[in-house]
Amino acid sequence: MKSVALFTHRACVLHDPGAGHPECPDRLRAVIAALDHPDFVPLLREEAPRATVEQLQLVHPSAYIETILALAPPPGDVLALDSDTFVNEGSVEAALRAAGGVIAGVDAVMEGWADSAFAAVRPPGHHAEADHAMGFCLFASVAVAAQHARTRWGCKRVAVVDFDVHHGNGTQHLFQADKNLFYASSHQAPCYPGTGAGSERGVGNVVNMPLSPGSGSAQFRESWEYIGLPALADFRPDLLLISAGFDGHRADPLAQLCLDTLDFGWITDRLLAVADHSCDGRVVSALEGGYDLAALAASAALHVRRLMRL
Repeated sequence: MKSVALFTHRACVLHDPGAGHPECPDRLRAVIAALDHPDFVPLLREEAPRATVEQLQLVHPSAYIETILALAPPPGDVLALDSDTFVNEGSVEAALRAAGGVIAGVDAVMEGWADSAFAAVRPPGHHAEADHAMGFCLFASVAVAAQHARTRWGCKRVAVVDFDVHHGNGTQHLFQADKNLFYASSHQAPCYPGTGAGSERGVGNVVNMPLSPGSGSAQFRESWEYIGLPALADFRPDLLLISAGFDGHRADPLAQLCLDTLDFGWITDRLLAVADHSCDGRVVSALEGGYDLAALAASAALHVRRLMRL
């Protein structure tokens, strides 16, 4: 068994985009309830700290950070930032804890007191662009953590792997001009946000694997086995970050891929094998999407079991 640090915070449940919104507080409640199973007693449970302004500035302009931090909807109200992204009085604190949880996961594995880490946080982050929120996301948490690994820990080559059903446009745009950052994504296409074509390759550091609606386990696994995983292995990262979205599950209401819970265990195992070879198993995973509560809970729990090597 490997030691896995779990970072979360009750503030992440207080972010509430409003009645009927799919990115609801019950998502995180479902994940945390699943991780209360006796199998997860060995988890190193930690409180996600707030990301600092200086850390957020690694990818976001100061003016944008100031705009988000100044958001203060009255209690009980929600404010629309775009047609999908809404905030309430708890959202800013949740976003700071979400980014801070992924950063703390990087610190945990680089300090060596955990073999890997999972940030059970929300709101998600991979759609956030440098200067604007979108797709339920305020701060690009995983991208911030990747840059933190470089500045704080001297990691020269950092990889992000994203198996959320939606392409992580924000992460790709923040990485695509830097050959020492790597981004690989499998995602449904066509689907929101409309980016992620196979021809989008950055400076040779971006690998997109679009999957047609209705694609299932075979197409998902073949894409990773023959395209994504070999490219990741060739990159040889010093640290691997995972944008762990579970909305490719066949039960999810927001897209039309047909993955099973076991597919998320499979991709986790394969990513760990690459990480074991290239970066002493240093892996930090962060919750992104997943909107069917039962499928999300089961898939996230299996993902964490695999991180623990159970």
